Amino acid sequence: MTDNIAPKLTFNHYQKDAATTAIYPKDKAIEYLSLGLASETGEFAGKVAKWYRKDTDFPKRAVLDELGDILWFVSELARVLDTDLSAVADFNRKKLASRMERGVIKGSGDNR
Repeated sequence: MTDNIAPKLTFNHYQKDAATTAIYPKDKAIEYLSLGLASETGEFAGKVAKWYRKDTDFPKRAVLDELGDILWFVSELARVLDTDLSAVADFNRKKLASRMERGVIKGSGDNR
């Protein structure tokens, strides 16, 4: 991808840097971050929906901006849950690989 600005940036380095911009009520962190993640995901979906409706050209920059906002919320949720973002990514990678090996990658449900 040509937009690769910081190829040496790790998940954990991003998480540490992103945390410096975290301004929200700490006693309501899970609530705030969960709602923020849902909101940003909705904004992402809205950009794609408008493109799908063909009102605009594909808004790549705007979509990438929303993905970055989603990443920030995921990063903060992991941090609040005392987990490195790289551990979340690694767990997901292993889960998907296991599903692929077992032939259930196309299935549905959490426990497959």
